[in-house]
Amino acid sequence: MRPVPLLAAAVLLSCAGIAHARGTIDKVQITGLDSGDEAAMIENIEVSLSLYEAIGKEQGESRLEYLLSQAQRQAREALEPFGYYSPTITVEAPRSNDHLTVTIHVDKGEPVRVRESHVEMEGWATEDRYLQADVKAFKPRPGDVFDHTTYEASKVTITRRLAERGYFDADFTQRRVEVTRAEHAADIDLGWDSGRRYDMGPVRFHQDYFREKLLDPLVYWEEGSYYHEGKIDRLRESLTKLDYFSTIDIQPKPEEADDQGRVPIDVRLERAKRTIYTSGLSYGSESGAGVRGGVERRYVNDRGHKINTQLDYAQKRKSLSTTYRIPAFRWLDGWYAFTGRLYDEQTDYIDLRNVKVSAARSGEINEHWSAVASINFLRERWRYSSGEDDDFSGSIYQTSSLVYPQLEANYANVDDRTFPRRGVAINMMMRGGVEGAGSDTSFLQGSGKLRWFLPAGDNGRLILRGEGGTTWTGDLVAMPPSLRFFAGGDDSIRGYAFREVGPRTPAPDRYALGAKHVVTGSAEFEHYFSGGPWGAAVFVDSGSAFDDTPDWHTGVGVGMRWRSPVGPVRIDVAHGLNDPDSQFQLYLNIGVNL
Repeated sequence: MRPVPLLAAAVLLSCAGIAHARGTIDKVQITGLDSGDEAAMIENIEVSLSLYEAIGKEQGESRLEYLLSQAQRQAREALEPFGYYSPTITVEAPRSNDHLTVTIHVDKGEPVRVRESHVEMEGWATEDRYLQADVKAFKPRPGDVFDHTTYEASKVTITRRLAERGYFDADFTQRRVEVTRAEHAADIDLGWDSGRRYDMGPVRFHQDYFREKLLDPLVYWEEGSYYHEGKIDRLRESLTKLDYFSTIDIQPKPEEADDQGRVPIDVRLERAKRTIYTSGLSYGSESGAGVRGGVERRYVNDRGHKINTQLDYAQKRKSLSTTYRIPAFRWLDGWYAFTGRLYDEQTDYIDLRNVKVSAARSGEINEHWSAVASINFLRERWRYSSGEDDDFSGSIYQTSSLVYPQLEANYANVDDRTFPRRGVAINMMMRGGVEGAGSDTSFLQGSGKLRWFLPAGDNGRLILRGEGGTTWTGDLVAMPPSLRFFAGGDDSIRGYAFREVGPRTPAPDRYALGAKHVVTGSAEFEHYFSGGPWGAAVFVDSGSAFDDTPDWHTGVGVGMRWRSPVGPVRIDVAHGLNDPDSQFQLYLNIGVNL
């Protein structure tokens, strides 16, 4: 009967031993590396270590031993992509009541450096200066640390360049890196045979509605010219801007190239929904509450014509406009547009109505420049309030008719059109009319706006804006208010109401009259928290609208920013420093303002 208690005691001791061997990893920390300059190494080790998956979970003895034994190897391998093949890794895992804190001590050791680098190109690309420049710029160079990321990036750059420039038969002739750990050296042997360079072949549009030759002018290159993906990208961009299609699929067919190496380009298009209806609510401090609605026909007929009608009906401002557009692809990438617009404004200080008819030709000159040339007819009638509470009794209507050409030019060279952090955008306008040639007065007017975007650290940007405009006329009174310059409001001088800054009627009313000249400027700093979509802004605006001598007004404010999926959202609160009509002004904007 004695063996039974002995057996029970043995089982109890065994269980106690197992319970003591189990443990929980509370924390894993890495030492020996700089959290700033070597953050990428730390992150790669963290991703590679199996220990991180076990944090907070109780582990058996064998599992703990396995995880700790693998940590040294995993950390060592995680450093190799950065050129460190002989590090010293020490793992410490002290216990405290079955809880462990694991510390990985890292000594990178001496890095592996490139000893010899043999990178060459054979085939037609030996005469291609862009690819030869890529070969010469290949990194890492002899003497550099053999960083895998840099090596792969240089290799991918050349491979992609071969594809985008039409070397469809390109392939590696050799692709070898030999690392000698004992000598801390790496030898690179890399080469391509580009084969021939193919040419642009016929473009084949596959669509089921528009006239057969309608889209042909969008193909700006000549058949037989060198193949380049940039040409296809521009064609895709042009087709996208038409807004005819829901699906645009452009595929080169090198397998169908002819004996001369011309590659056919297949363009498969699916029509978008023909009619778009829009509606919404609006509110403005001067215009009051209102509704907006519109209807657009993306394509009226198989010639690609478009028509768009928009109604904005607010308490004090109303407008109705219709634009009919006809494709104009044979000279620049644009449209002929014919627009009619009715406008009515009944605010506290002005009773204004006008009708405007215009014919315009728009086009893209190149990737940075676009222009619009138009001829316009404007008939405007207006009068100012003669007292308080919308009293227009005794005031006399003034009328003006003008026929004038107008030229607008826009330049944008920015790193990202949806959220520019570096670059410049410029808008310029010139218009003028001659008395007796359809106009009641002779005038010449020019204006321009400049926006300059500068990066400010990793998560910020500085936006500098300048505006200037001037009018040459001997009879400013005959110039309708819609063609005069005003200042104040968003995109002008924040902290002041729309049209608040500038010449005014005599006291006590002091209503804005509009001016011959305008000059404004702005400096704004934006910072986005942790590089995320939310940010804040501070800004200062200053300027004046004037006839003879500027009366400078300055406003300061703060704002909130959100990089939403539909574009930047900006909410600003500003205060004028020169006796504004109100203590604070609130502004809301959505979308990129170039």
